[in-house]
Amino acid sequence: MDYQHILVEHPADGVRRISLNRPQLRNAQSKDLLIELDHALLAAERAPDVRVVILGATGPHFSSGHDLKSAKVERPNPTVEERWEYEEVHFYEYCLRLHDLKKPTIAQVQGACIAGGFMIANMCDLIVCSEDAYFWDPVAHSMGTASLEVLVHPWIMSMRKAKELLYTGCKLGAAQAEAMGMINKVVPRDELEAATLEMAKTIALAPPFGMRLVKRSLNRTWDAQGFRTALTAHFDAHQLSHVTKEFQDHLKRGLDSTIQRAKEMPR
Repeated sequence: MDYQHILVEHPADGVRRISLNRPQLRNAQSKDLLIELDHALLAAERAPDVRVVILGATGPHFSSGHDLKSAKVERPNPTVEERWEYEEVHFYEYCLRLHDLKKPTIAQVQGACIAGGFMIANMCDLIVCSEDAYFWDPVAHSMGTASLEVLVHPWIMSMRKAKELLYTGCKLGAAQAEAMGMINKVVPRDELEAATLEMAKTIALAPPFGMRLVKRSLNRTWDAQGFRTALTAHFDAHQLSHVTKEFQDHLKRGLDSTIQRAKEMPR
C-alpha cells in the first residue's frame, strides 16, 4: 500500500515506528488514515525483523481524534445500520487489533491526545509522553454521545478517576496521567523521540516469542476480568447514543459550535 497519511520508519534494529502524518489537521483520523494505520500495523506484525512497534505522530500534536469534518462530507446522514457498520470496523475492530498485536507497542505522545487519539494511544501496551502532552475525552460531556467507541478508561485508571474524567469533561495533564499509572514515562518534548526509542530498543533485546507469550497472558488477565465483554457492551451503548434527542440537538447546533463550546468549558 502507498501510504499518504502515515509514515513508516525503521529507527533501530527490531523497531518499526508508524507515525500519523496529517500535522496540518492535528493528525485528525480520517477513514483513509485509519485504513493505512491498520494495514501498517498488520504488516509490522507479520515482519520477522520487527520486534517492537512505536505509534507516534508528526507535528506538535499526537491526534485531535476522529476527523469529524471529513466524516460529515463522506457520511452526511448515515442510517443506524451504516453508522454501526462503519464504526464497528474502523474504530472498534481496528482498536482491538492494535491491542491484540502480537508484538509490544509503545505510544509516543506529544501535545494534544484527544478523543479518538486518546483511544488509540491507550490501546498500546506502553505510553511515553512529553511534558506538554494532555489527554482529553470531551465526547460525552460536550456532544451527548456515550464517550468513545472503545471505553478503555476504567481499565487504564481507577474507576473513580474514569468517572471524573467523563462526567466533567476535564483534561489530564502528563503529570496527572503518570501519577495515576496511565503513562509509563514523561520527558521533555525534545527528549521524547529518543526516550521512546530507548525503551523500544531495550524491549527489542528480549526473546520475541517470550514477549509475545507474556503479552498474551497479560491481555488475558484483562479478558478474565471481562475486558472484551465490557467493551462490546459499551460499543452498543455508544451506538444508541447517536439516535438520542441530545445528540440530534448537537447536530442541529452544528459541529463547529459544539467543538468551540467544549474548548471554552472551564478546566
